[in-house]
Amino acid sequence: MKKRCVYIATVLILLFTSFVSAQEAIFAAARNNNTLLMNELLLNNADINSIDERGSTALIIACYNDNYEVAKLLLEKGANPNCQDKMGNTALMGVCFKRLDKMVQLLLEYKTDIDQQNFNGANALIFAATFGADTIIKILIDKGANLKIRDNYNKTALDYAIIQENQEIVKLLMQ
Repeated sequence: MKKRCVYIATVLILLFTSFVSAQEAIFAAARNNNTLLMNELLLNNADINSIDERGSTALIIACYNDNYEVAKLLLEKGANPNCQDKMGNTALMGVCFKRLDKMVQLLLEYKTDIDQQNFNGANALIFAATFGADTIIKILIDKGANLKIRDNYNKTALDYAIIQENQEIVKLLMQ
C-alpha cells in the first residue's frame, strides 16, 4: 500500500511539474504545506532560495501561511532564513506580523538574524510591538533582540508599543 501511495504521489508530482515550472511548483508547495511535493522538488534540485514575482522565497511563503512542516523541511535542507522580499521583509518579520509564536521559535532555531531590518528600518521586534504580539516579544527579548534599534522614522519597538497604547508590551520593553 505504501509503495502504491508513493507511486501515485510521484505520478501526480510529474503531472503537476509538467504544467508548471519547478520554481513555480516550489512556491505552490510552500503555500499549500505540501511536504511530499516540496521534498521531491528539492531532491530534483529546485532552487531552494529562488524568489517569486513579489520577491518572496518558498520559506517566506511557508512561514507567512503558517505551514510549519514545509518551513521546517526547507530550513533543514538549507533555505536561507534571512532572505528578504522586495520590501526587505524576512520570514521572521512576517511571522511576527501574523503573531505565529511557534514559527518564530522554529526560525530562531535556524540562526535567523533576530535584528535584521527591512528597507524601512523595521525589525522583528518592531513588527511584534506594532501588532501586539506580546508572547513573541518575550521570545525575542529572551533570544537577545536589540531593544534600541530605530527604524527610518527614528522609532523603536517601545515607541510603537506606546503609540498602540499597549501597556503590557510597554512594560516588557522597558525591562
